[in-house]
Amino acid sequence: MNASSNVRNVTGAVSYPDVYSNAVAKNVIILALGITINYINGALIHTFRKHQIFYMNPRYILFFHLVVNDMIQMTLTVLLFIISYTLYKINVSVCSVLILLALFATENTPLNLACMAVECYIAICMPLRHVQICTVRRTLVLIGLIWITSMLSVLPDLFITLATEPLDFFSSRVFCLRETAFPNPHIIKKRDVTYVMYLVIVWLVIFYTYFRILFTAKAASKDAKKARNTIVLHGFQLLLCMATYAEPLLMTALLQWFPKTFLDSLFACYIIIHILPRAISPIIYGVRDKAFRKYLKTYLLCKVSTQ
Repeated sequence: MNASSNVRNVTGAVSYPDVYSNAVAKNVIILALGITINYINGALIHTFRKHQIFYMNPRYILFFHLVVNDMIQMTLTVLLFIISYTLYKINVSVCSVLILLALFATENTPLNLACMAVECYIAICMPLRHVQICTVRRTLVLIGLIWITSMLSVLPDLFITLATEPLDFFSSRVFCLRETAFPNPHIIKKRDVTYVMYLVIVWLVIFYTYFRILFTAKAASKDAKKARNTIVLHGFQLLLCMATYAEPLLMTALLQWFPKTFLDSLFACYIIIHILPRAISPIIYGVRDKAFRKYLKTYLLCKVSTQ
């Protein structure tokens, strides 16, 4: 009962109408950020596709998958944000599809970053075995396992809803949130347990790999400073992405602590949790990585490169 009560309180607060000027400003900010980040990520994908050298590097394959996930997640969350202010309520079936796709992309990101951490650890701490361990085939299998893991986490929400809700529920209209599309209280408990497991596993991977990389970089080459900076950026990105797992509890806490400014607090959390992590990937691999930076300027400025 406590879980379902908290869901109703949060849902009611979110669906409460915002001030018109604030609503316009928030939608303009979100739309501008979404278009800008997707444009940069699109240039990164175009760069990857045009140069075959990236196809044979597991690090760039994982990065390509990360950017595609970021674009899917960004597009869907921005769309849902705008729908919440314009259409307000949409059909449950449409909402369920949008929420499922957004959840797949959102939950893929921390897992993908953890895999990139392991690849980076192998490259720095076991350089002689990197070619044998990190092959293109194994990388593609790993990406498949990431999707399977996310599906095993998310799809039960749909199956439980299909089994417990009447058919007319799927033709009704709701304010589109995960809690309204999949309202069964058992789903809330399942989600919390799953997120705790994700938090523990991913944090163990991140701590182990990045501390090993950090110590190795300190004692190794002249590029130690750049390696440490990359580690800090990856760690910050992972921290923000993993905040997704704590988002439901954070929403409930914000409603209790700041009930009068809950919508503004929720907007700030949306930018920090869903937007900001997607803005860090282009910085790490688009600006700081020499291989991408060599070609990215051309595509961002819409110039034609010549051999």
